[in-house]
Amino acid sequence: MAAIRERDIPAGERAWQQWNDAAQRLREDGADSESLMPALPRPTWAMAVRYTLYLLERKAPGPGVEVRVAPWGAVKILDGPASDPHNLTPPDVIELDPEVWLRLAAGITTWSQEKDAGRITAVGERDDLSDLLPL
Repeated sequence: MAAIRERDIPAGERAWQQWNDAAQRLREDGADSESLMPALPRPTWAMAVRYTLYLLERKAPGPGVEVRVAPWGAVKILDGPASDPHNLTPPDVIELDPEVWLRLAAGITTWSQEKDAGRITAVGERDDLSDLLPL
């Protein structure tokens, strides 16, 4: 299942831009990068997450790693073994909260910063997306 419907891509792009603009203003005001959370409506966050997952999926297509950003989306990326037909979960799974994902996607924080802080749950051999980020 796609992270975003085709007809929602323009709205996703706008939401992503709104999130980036709000994050930039917070950073200019001296907010800590690792706790950055712009005060935007929930639908804006949801659409920004879905759009950035769509960008990730286009950048690294494949069935080998599932990236989950609950509650708003999940995509499968990178080559590798596909999902087990019994549980539909690939051998590599990465889970992040929306604020962590968007900071990474924007390049505000790095994979190692977020991982070292314990804000990324990753299982499997391909548990590092740093080569694919920022988007």
